[in-house]
Formats: sequence, structure tokens, C-alpha cells
Amino acid sequence: MVLIDLKGKSAMADTMIVASGRSHRHVGAIADHLLRTLKEQGLGKAKVEGLPHCDWVLIDAGDVIVHLFRPEVRTFYNIEKIWAVDSAHRMVRD
Repeated sequence: MVLIDLKGKSAMADTMIVASGRSHRHVGAIADHLLRTLKEQGLGKAKVEGLPHCDWVLIDAGDVIVHLFRPEVRTFYNIEKIWAVDSAHRMVRD
């Protein structure tokens, strides 16, 4: 998992999280768990794209954007490189 600080770099969010699941099912399960947790914390109005296919799921929780990928899709799009070129980012174990 990678956390990317977007403060001062983008108006869309303050933080971007990029993570991987091992399969379509795993990506979907991570997304479902995250959405349930957001709802339990009173942040249930998150916007979601990509859930039917689960190759790439985007969750927009306001100040935080979460990208969940299957490994090969994450490698293909390489979002970390696009956004983290000049940003401070922190690697966290997947």
C-alpha cells in the first residue's frame, strides 16, 4: 500500500491510497470492507466506481481517494509514479 500526500498538489483530495488485492474477489472484498467501515464511522457517502469488475476500484471518501487494483492492473497504470513524482509518499506493507 502506498500513501501519497496530495495537499497543495490537487484540489480533489488531501491523500491518495493505492493498494492491491490478489484477485477480482479480493479487490471486491477489500472495497466492501472499506465501504462498511466508512459507513460505520459516519462517512457513508463515499462514491465508488469499478465494483462490478473489480480490476480497479476507486473510492472517493472526500479528503481521501482510495485506488484498489489487481496487481497486473496496478503495474499497467502505475499511478504511484504519476502522482508521487514530487510528492512525499510512504510505502506501507500490502
